[in-house]
Amino acid sequence: MTGWLGERVAVWKPRFGLTLWFMLALPPVRDLLEATMTRHMLVQIPLLGLVGWCLAPLLPQALADRLAGWNRSGITGFVLISLAAMIWMLPLALDAALEVPRVTVAKFLSVPLLIGLPLALSWPRAGFVVRGVFLLEVVATMFRLGWLYLASPQRLCSNYLLGDQQQLGKSLLVIGGVISLLMAWKLLWGRFNVDDLR
Repeated sequence: MTGWLGERVAVWKPRFGLTLWFMLALPPVRDLLEATMTRHMLVQIPLLGLVGWCLAPLLPQALADRLAGWNRSGITGFVLISLAAMIWMLPLALDAALEVPRVTVAKFLSVPLLIGLPLALSWPRAGFVVRGVFLLEVVATMFRLGWLYLASPQRLCSNYLLGDQQQLGKSLLVIGGVISLLMAWKLLWGRFNVDDLR
């Protein structure tokens, strides 16, 4: 059953990713998700990342093998993910994605290919320590940007109101807190495979 299920998932996962990519690019869906700063950063961009994750099985095996040598323990991929994600968390990038068509296209290409796809390739290769460091950086980024968006007395994005910006700040702080609690729970009460502790 597991083998059959795995085969079905391998077939439908890329199809789902391509369908999702198409749906997110539709003007009504794009307008809905980009209407607020919170939905733009915390819904649309993660969904674009999910597209890249789903498209990973389409990567030719020869290319995947070459990337594996370059992406030892997933570290290189995580660095790439961190750099690309930071760009799309900046107010200037969010504004440009709404105003400049080329930047919009860049977002729809770079988030799946430089965040979602590397995550799909890097996460299985990473051990417990590498994953932990990556998640700690994610939490730290959530807290830094959440505080910045919440405490700033002026609008950082010209396309979004101050109240929306503050809502995003609160949401980032909550997400960072939830991830922190889940990590603490895993450390205190979770179980680890010996092979993962590297």
